[in-house]
Parts: sequence; C-alpha cells; structure tokens
Amino acid sequence: MADPDIRPGSDSEPTSTPQKVAVADAEGLSERPKTFGQLARERFFGHKLALIGAIGLVLLVVLFLVGPMFSEWEFDQRNVRDRKQGPSAEHWFGTDEIGRDLFVRTAQGGWYSMQIGVIAAFVATTVGTVLGALAGYFGKLWDIVVTNLVNLILTVPALIVLSVFANKYGAGKWGLALVLAGLLWTRIARVVRGVILSIKEQEYILAAKAAGASHARILARHLLPNVMGAIAVEITLLVGSVIVLESTLSFLGLGVKPPNASLGTLVRDAKGDIDSDPLRVLTPGIFIVLIVLCVNFLGDGLRDALDPRAAGADSKETQQVKKAAKKARKQMPKASAHNTAGARADRTSS
Repeated sequence: MADPDIRPGSDSEPTSTPQKVAVADAEGLSERPKTFGQLARERFFGHKLALIGAIGLVLLVVLFLVGPMFSEWEFDQRNVRDRKQGPSAEHWFGTDEIGRDLFVRTAQGGWYSMQIGVIAAFVATTVGTVLGALAGYFGKLWDIVVTNLVNLILTVPALIVLSVFANKYGAGKWGLALVLAGLLWTRIARVVRGVILSIKEQEYILAAKAAGASHARILARHLLPNVMGAIAVEITLLVGSVIVLESTLSFLGLGVKPPNASLGTLVRDAKGDIDSDPLRVLTPGIFIVLIVLCVNFLGDGLRDALDPRAAGADSKETQQVKKAAKKARKQMPKASAHNTAGARADRTSS
C-alpha cells in the first residue's frame, strides 16, 4: 500500500504538509518546560509598570538615605536668619519658619514614613497569616472566632479608633506602626483563609494526612507555600495604605510627634503657608504620591506574575505556541486543497 505522503514522481520523498510543519514547530519550541519561578520572573520583568515601580522605589530610598549626606545642614539645625527662604543652591527645597533645611527634613521624613509602612505591613501580614491559616485549616471554633473578630474590626470607625490609640501610643515609630497593624491585619487574614479553604481538601493534602503528617507540617510545608504569592501581593499594597494612613494621622497631629518628622507632619507644618509658599506644601505631598504609586505598581506586577490566570500573563513560549497554532489553522484550507489536488492527480494517472 502506497504511503499517502509519497506522490508519484517525487523520488519517494515524503512531503510535509503546512499544518504538520506548524505543529512540529509548536511542539519543538521548548525541550524543557519552565518552572513556575521562571515563568513568574519572566512575567514580572515583562510588566513595565512593575519595573517602573521597583526602580522608582530604589531611587526614592537612595534619595532619602544618601541625599542628606550631600547637604551641610542637619535634620533639626536652625538658622533664624534663613527662615522661609525659597529653593537655592544652599537650601535645595528652601527653609521653614525657623530656618531648618526642608530638603534634609523631607528626606528624613520620607524615610521615616517608609519605615512605618514596612514595619506595620510586616506585623499585619504576620498576624493575619497566622490567624487566617488557623481559621481556614482547622475551621469550627477557630473559624468562628477569627471571622467574627475580623467582622468586628471592619465595622468600627477606623479613623476614630486609630486617632485615639495613635495619640496615646503612637509617638514613636514602632508604636504608630503597631497601632496601624492592629487594624490592618484583617485584610491579610481574609485572603489567607480563603486560599487555604480552597486547597485544603486537595489530594496531596489528604495524602499527607493519611501518611501521618502533623498539622504544623501540613501548614508549613504544603499550605502556606501556596499562599506566599497572595501574601507577597497584599504586603506591597498594604505598605501604601499604611503610608497614607500615617500621613493622615500625622497631618491631624495624632501621629508622629516632634522631634521626629514624617511626610504628613511636613504637610501639616506648611499648611499655613499654602498661599504664600505652595511649593512647601506640595513637595512632601508629591513624595507621598510617588511612594504610594511605586508600591502599587510593584504590587500589580507581583499579582500578574504570581497568578498564571491573570490577563496578559502568558509567557513568551506560550505566545509562540499560540502564534504557531494560529498559523496552522490559517494554512489548513490550503493544505486540504493541496491534498485534494494530489489525490485527483493520482486517480487520473492510475
């Protein structure tokens, strides 16, 4: 019986139809499948806004830490003769009402605000992860207690509660960060609880239980690693929320207290000069916006990188496969016509 791919007069060489070539190209794109970490890294570096956010955060940290080293003025150094001056070669952002250099104070205040944001986010994430994991895994009493506690905290007027506790305990960096974390851990707890509820009945978890693995081992080795992606996203977004709340409390006089300063206290100190010197109010406000935007961009990039179902999260390899498949579909009508013509020629010659 003759091979259908061998045509008369072709020197017994099989012909390759276009769809076979396209499918072969698609199948040979990669010999070794990429790991999840490689795909996540590829998606992250392909996310332009995430890269902008990461680079922006690095530049802001360098500015806040290294910038004051190039100034001859100290954080709380006063010079009444230079009070309320505009930007100059000596004072890059000008001076305040008692002659303090605003560039140095803005850099120190920005770094102070970022430290509060990071500390509060990590504390809230730790508490929320532990309570959310216990509620999702054990259920029953744990779930009832944690869920009702979360609902209770979400119903209280957050700004009023924060104002009361921050005014009493939030004079320092750690005190204010802990007060903010005390109300913000609920967001992480709900996310972790939901993820664990969705995966705790899967086969590998049931197999670990049947093998005699302890609850601590199942949580640490099998459940929590699957939550790390969601936690990484939430912690970055939480940093921005903390900085905004801290700035609000400090602006109201309930947050950071002298001699420390944050971006919120700088806006509060300059609010009386908004008509005569608007730049003094806008400068710390712009830095607040920049920090929050960079953190949110970074969080969006992490979400898309760590969630394979996110829109636009296909790797380059997947996109190549899709293009090859699309090309094969376009060439199939031509290939069918080509094969039909060949079959007619075979019948005519026979």
